[in-house]
Amino acid sequence: MGDISKDIQSKFPSEKVKAFINIKYTANWINSKENEFFKPFGISPQQFNILKILKGAGKAIKVQEIKDRMIERAPNATRLMDKLCAKELIERIPCPEDRRVVHIAITDNGLQLLAAIAESLPKNDWMSNLTASEATQLSDLLDKIR
Repeated sequence: MGDISKDIQSKFPSEKVKAFINIKYTANWINSKENEFFKPFGISPQQFNILKILKGAGKAIKVQEIKDRMIERAPNATRLMDKLCAKELIERIPCPEDRRVVHIAITDNGLQLLAAIAESLPKNDWMSNLTASEATQLSDLLDKIR
């Protein structure tokens, strides 16, 4: 089991400061693991999030709705979607009622990629050291911080 004090070779003035640094350190660790995991699939964690949003929606939705639902509010969401479009994982559908509005839908290729990723996910369970009860407690504590 990790110990933030040993990992970064530092002492902290209080347990709250230690917890804060630990959250940031762990978030960066998770980001690094995610980037490494998604690299062979040719997408980023943010692009994966967009694909999951579209699959969950079950229909084409507006770009702004995707941005609103993203876990990590990416200011470059349009660019992320451009890349997904170029890879034919999503498609843009113009709105017939309003030319300024564009709907986004996941393609069959996008659904196939999500299926391939789902097959690999159990092998990369970064939360495996936690019991279900500990995961609930952690989630509740993080909610309490926000």
